[in-house]
Amino acid sequence: MPVIVFYTSVSGSLELKKNQERVMSVLTSLKIPFEAVDISQNSDDKDLMRKRAGDKTALPPQICNGDVYCGDFAAFENAIEMEQLEKFLRV
Repeated sequence: MPVIVFYTSVSGSLELKKNQERVMSVLTSLKIPFEAVDISQNSDDKDLMRKRAGDKTALPPQICNGDVYCGDFAAFENAIEMEQLEKFLRV
């Protein structure tokens, strides 16, 4: 199953934009294939992201592997720090 990164192309938050760029940059540099899903283009994608995250107020970036929720940006950064990114992403 592919890694899915839920993100938004429409945000006034510089921190959110930097977090999204960091996730995609790390995955690209490690050659981990992923699908980027822009939740600002379809409210069903936003609802799906929040359902998988188990949080009706979750903000992007949120990361899944297929239907399995992996975590948010903080969990992603923690996985990198602990050298457990592949385990976190379930790849």
